[in-house]
Amino acid sequence: MVERDLTRRDTLRATAAAVAGGATAGCTSYSGTDDDPTGDDGSTATGEDTGPHSVTMEPVGTVEFDEPPETWFPYTGDYADMGVALGQADGLEAIGIRRRFGSHHYDELPGVSVDKGELTQLWQDGTDRELFYDIDADVHLIDPNFMINRIQWDRDDVDTVGSRVAPFVGNTVFSGSYGWHDYEQYTLYEAFEKVAQVFQEQERYEAFAELHDEVLSDVDSRLPDERPSVAVLFPKSVPPEAFYPYVIGSGTQSKHWRDLGVDRALAESDVADFHASRGTIDYETLLEVDPDVIAIRQQGEVTEAGFEADFVSHMRNHDVASELRAVRNDDVVYGGMTYQGPIINLFQTERIAGSLYPDEFGGEQLFDRQRVADIVTGEF
Repeated sequence: MVERDLTRRDTLRATAAAVAGGATAGCTSYSGTDDDPTGDDGSTATGEDTGPHSVTMEPVGTVEFDEPPETWFPYTGDYADMGVALGQADGLEAIGIRRRFGSHHYDELPGVSVDKGELTQLWQDGTDRELFYDIDADVHLIDPNFMINRIQWDRDDVDTVGSRVAPFVGNTVFSGSYGWHDYEQYTLYEAFEKVAQVFQEQERYEAFAELHDEVLSDVDSRLPDERPSVAVLFPKSVPPEAFYPYVIGSGTQSKHWRDLGVDRALAESDVADFHASRGTIDYETLLEVDPDVIAIRQQGEVTEAGFEADFVSHMRNHDVASELRAVRNDDVVYGGMTYQGPIINLFQTERIAGSLYPDEFGGEQLFDRQRVADIVTGEF
């Protein structure tokens, strides 16, 4: 990790106003040091301006920076992945829950890595705001309303940390089902572009956007006319007897399913999304839906042998689960992780494409690993 000198630690502070409201309001400023670690011309390796700039993002409003932040952290792995994609891995200090950050995907990218063991885990039977003071990062890539509605902070907690430590910049994009999210919700690449503005890494963003569009154009041109109905589920236990249902919808957690053109099995039923209901469904309810494909979501790295032992074999031998069409047809697949930024999304799109349409995409690499690594490391 990057260790900040005492001068920087003492002088970097932010002032914020109204950062936690549901409506856009306020202006937050980040004041940087006069030291220029990037060179005499004030530009980064990718040629971006490193001087004063501002970023406007719901629900915080406009945040002003004297220079790009060096140290940072998100709460969820989607924003962690965005920062890594923009070449900022060295400044990543913490994550909400380590296991839910899919950094193992970077193992296939030459020269790209994140040691999750070195990251402070923010969730420790709750998240104490003192952790934010201890870490003392330059920016928090977190929706302040997420801290209030999901982590149970008070508005004063957010306002105080935002003014005394560093600003919050973020929007809860992974789910479209939270009732409190009554302001603009960004797509994955809209949020990614905002993060690129924070770090002044627009060239890296543009390179990823171009690669992403190329991959999706190729995939879309090859999708079969007939698409399966898919139910995305997270097991309540292992082996599972009940599941948390995730309705394929507008959030970034569903992006790969939307891009692959699947039919939304749960959306056409009476089952409510977990983020809206916090409920579970059992095999009897799932049998009423009876999707073509059951996609079991997991957080962390999953092996084929482990997935078979923990889920598929159990369901084959279960009195009710064995009646499901997906189980009978061997169409129980790994459904990926909840939090995906641009890198993880490429891997998850590739893996799910091969699972759903093996005759067309099975075993194929849909994107160039070296090209992705070159963008991250600034060699593009």
